Amino acid sequence: MRKTLLLSALLSALSAGALVVPQPASADEPSLHQQVLFKASQDPGYWCYRIPAIVRSAKGTLLAFAEGRVLNCGDTADIDVVLKRSTDGGKTWSPMQLVNEGKGDTHGNPVPLVDSVTGRIFLFTTYNAGRTDDKACDVPCKRTPYLQYSDDDGVTWSAPVDMSSQVKLPQWDYWYATGPVHGIQLTRGKHAGRLVFGVSGETSDNGSTKSVANDAALVYSDDHGRTWQVGAVDSTTFPAGGPFTQKPQEITVTELADGSVYASARDQGGTAVGNRSFAISRDGGETFSTPFQAIPDLVTPTVQGAVLRLQRFGKPDRILYSSPSDTDRRRWMMIRSSYDHGRTWENAEQGTRITSDWSGYSDMVQISGPWARDTEIGLMYEGGPVDARDEIRFARFTEDYLGWREPTGPTTPDVSRTNKDAYALGEPALTRGRFGAGLDLDGVDDYLRVPYDQAQLPGDGDLTFSTWFRYGETKGDQALFWLGGMGNTAPQLWLRAEPGNKRLVARMTTPSGSASITTTQAYDDQQWHHVVLQRSAGQLLLWVDGVQVASGPAVAGSLSERVSFQIHVGERQDYLQRFDGTLDEVRLYTRALSPAELDRLRLSNADIRDRQVLRLPLDRIGG
Repeated sequence: MRKTLLLSALLSALSAGALVVPQPASADEPSLHQQVLFKASQDPGYWCYRIPAIVRSAKGTLLAFAEGRVLNCGDTADIDVVLKRSTDGGKTWSPMQLVNEGKGDTHGNPVPLVDSVTGRIFLFTTYNAGRTDDKACDVPCKRTPYLQYSDDDGVTWSAPVDMSSQVKLPQWDYWYATGPVHGIQLTRGKHAGRLVFGVSGETSDNGSTKSVANDAALVYSDDHGRTWQVGAVDSTTFPAGGPFTQKPQEITVTELADGSVYASARDQGGTAVGNRSFAISRDGGETFSTPFQAIPDLVTPTVQGAVLRLQRFGKPDRILYSSPSDTDRRRWMMIRSSYDHGRTWENAEQGTRITSDWSGYSDMVQISGPWARDTEIGLMYEGGPVDARDEIRFARFTEDYLGWREPTGPTTPDVSRTNKDAYALGEPALTRGRFGAGLDLDGVDDYLRVPYDQAQLPGDGDLTFSTWFRYGETKGDQALFWLGGMGNTAPQLWLRAEPGNKRLVARMTTPSGSASITTTQAYDDQQWHHVVLQRSAGQLLLWVDGVQVASGPAVAGSLSERVSFQIHVGERQDYLQRFDGTLDEVRLYTRALSPAELDRLRLSNADIRDRQVLRLPLDRIGG
């Protein structure tokens, strides 16, 4: 037992680089430093660079991998795997070196792992036949995993070896992918020393062009990488071609404080709400003790992300998650933290935004050891001023730069059965409302965000949104209410005032399409008006002051699938089109209220409770 504990402690120290004394930062060094690591104009010979992955070697060297895409920026042409090394904690980097040449084929999806006992660095990649255009791989797409290693701290690498017999199941004939992201070595419990990383695979319909199952899996080695095997597999089956509830792919893993493996995944278009999912393995990656489940309120577009549990002494447990933080577009790279072993995560207001432009795939590494006074973290991510694929950047920062979980802001009470008090962001002020007090939003930085609750999900059923509003000082577009996601195809429902166009506009989008209705006036007369938006019996209806002012066919289908579900009041979900005026009595029902019930709301502010999932009286701000 004592030997096991000593080995566990040693591996924990080694995996975090504890035996390499971190160099103290200079007093004038900024807490956040960013540099371009890979860019076509900086490192000629490639059309673009994508798919970052990074690890810290047993000697403390940072190894940053990427795909060098030769002919275009697509996923399936001539692609090499390239590397840069840093021996000073990411301050400076070596010239780029070629690690794995595609020679016309696609060699990518890098997954580096470090064995802290032997010092060997492993690199898994996935191959497929290359194309000369930027179109997707023909399906089924034959994909093959390969492994190579370095015993000299990443200076030279072995020849790649086909690992299909060890890390790919025979049924994965439709699609297969390693990572892409770093793998880990476990440091706790009886599986200390085990190497673990994530893969995903899809099964075709008897070799046809349709998928019938998606597997998210873990691969591990107990003999320092001499042999590997597929362990935990979570399988989702579905009718040929879909639909499917979840499709967890691009698996990233970290070790929890109790030695469990936390696996986080991109959800690739499943009907379950949210774009992220996770699963837990409590036996070192051999089986999943909990299946993959969605994380609806971890707002991110459909994109790869990375998780990293910080290893440092004397501080609370903390796991970091990196990804863009917009609802649908790849922008606003952000670090969000979990302090309860991945059960909950900071929201987009609490997280630390690393960039305000475009961003995509990412990976993280802890640069400093667990005894360092200031824990230093490295983030390698795709970014750019025009497109997320413009370049790959490296950002290094201290944990103090991230800060610690702060209250999102003051709240205003929700008195519905969900009891999800809304965050009052900016500094909205209480003022005279239609019934008692109301909330004045300044059109600059004020808005309300309602925390997620499963009861809020409207699905494909009827619903009713209502509020009182008064405005008219400014003429720009102003969102009153936004539910679901954003973009042209994400399920969503919103209501916007367009005083410049003299109208109100409501729009609904589901997987079946979109529908809009408009009024013939904007009601921007600085008087109180009661507005109601409904989906009722296949119709999209808009009522103002008790009169139905717009109607049209609603689109069938769910408003709450394949989306990072949010409810914002007083702004669009990209923090634009903010409302400049006063709101009162915001309500949401997962049913269509009758005209008589709507009259009761309007005339007497009646408290109608049946299937009420949000009611914000807006008469108090606290916290």
